[in-house]
Amino acid sequence: MPHAQRRPQRSPGSAQQPELRTSSAAWLEGVLSMFEAEGLDVPSLLREAGFDPDSLHRQNARIPVDEISVLWQLAVARAGKPTLGLHRDLAATHSKLGTVGHAMSCSADLGAALERLTRYMAVISDATAFSMQPEARGCWLVMEHTGGSLPIPRQRVEYALLTGLAQCQWLTRRAMQPLALEFVYAPPADDRPHREAFGCPIRYNAPANRMLLAASDLAMPLPTYHPTLGQMQEHLLDDQLTLLGQTTTSSLVCAEIARRLQQGEPRRQDVAAGLGLAERTLQRRLQEESVSFQSLLDRTRRELAQQYLAEDRHTLTDVADMLGFVDSSNFFRACKRWFGLPPAQYRARIWDTDTHTPALAH
Repeated sequence: MPHAQRRPQRSPGSAQQPELRTSSAAWLEGVLSMFEAEGLDVPSLLREAGFDPDSLHRQNARIPVDEISVLWQLAVARAGKPTLGLHRDLAATHSKLGTVGHAMSCSADLGAALERLTRYMAVISDATAFSMQPEARGCWLVMEHTGGSLPIPRQRVEYALLTGLAQCQWLTRRAMQPLALEFVYAPPADDRPHREAFGCPIRYNAPANRMLLAASDLAMPLPTYHPTLGQMQEHLLDDQLTLLGQTTTSSLVCAEIARRLQQGEPRRQDVAAGLGLAERTLQRRLQEESVSFQSLLDRTRRELAQQYLAEDRHTLTDVADMLGFVDSSNFFRACKRWFGLPPAQYRARIWDTDTHTPALAH
C-alpha cells in the first residue's frame, strides 16, 4: 500500500482561492457501497483518508472533488486492482443518480434522457460535465472533469462512463452496446476487462473520454415516459442548480469560456453570442453579479490549469495552447500569479517524480 496517498496538498503560494467543485454525498455513498462490494473495508478506508463519515449523512452534503479522488486512489491501491469497479453489474447496482435519474426516466426517449443528464449533471457533481456531440452514426456522450488540483484516477472515469451505459440499459430495458469508446489514457497491459465491460471497440490516447451511442438507440422510446412528472422533477432540479449557483450568468459564462478556450482567448462578444445574449445585456448581468468578464476568464483558466497540469500527458506548451494563451510566457506569468510558482514547479509539487504518484500532504 503506497504511503504517499493521503489528503490533497493545497495549492502553494497563492492567496487566490478557486471556486470549490463538489459531488453530492449521495453519489459518493453509492461509490462506497461499490467499494464494499469489491471487498474493501470502507470504514478503514475513510479513516485512512481522514474522512468524516458523518459528513455523508448531512442534508444536501457535498464533497470536494479532490477528496473523492483521494478515496479512489486509496481504494485502488488497497484492492491491488487496477480494474476496480469495472463491471456493468456493479455500476447498475450501486450508482445513485437521485432526482437526475428520476427525471431521465420520465423522458420521451433515450436521447432526451441524456440531454437531461447533460443539463443537470452539476446536481450530481459540478466537477463533472457531460455533453452531446452528434456524428453520422449517432452521438458521442463526452465526459469532462474540472476544478480539481489532483489527477482524476482513470478508474473513476471508467466507472462514471460505465454508470452512464448501465443507466441507458435500465432506461431502455434492453442490453444495448455503445458503438465505440475512447479514453484519454494510455492502454492498459490487458484491456480485455474494459472490452468485456463496455462491449465495444476501445481507443486509447484519445483527445477526450467519450462513448458513441447509435442513433437508433437514442431514438428508442422509454417505457417510463411521464411528461407531467418529468416537468415536476425538472422544477426540483432547477431549484437545486440555483442553490448550487449553477444558473448565474457568471457560471454560464465560465462554461462558455471553457468551451471556447482551445480556439484561442474568447472575446466577450463571442461568449455573449454563444449564450444567445447581446453583449450589452451580458455586461449588465455581470455588473449585477459584481464580476467582470476578465475575472471570469482568469478564474476559468486557473481551474483548467490545475486540471491540465495534474495530467502529465500534456506538455507545458500544450497547456498554454489549451488555455488560449498566445505564447508560453503569458502562461508562465499567469501561473506565478495563480499558484506562486511557475508551471513546471507547480506540476512537480503535484506529482512525486520518483514514484509518479500524486504528491499529497503527509
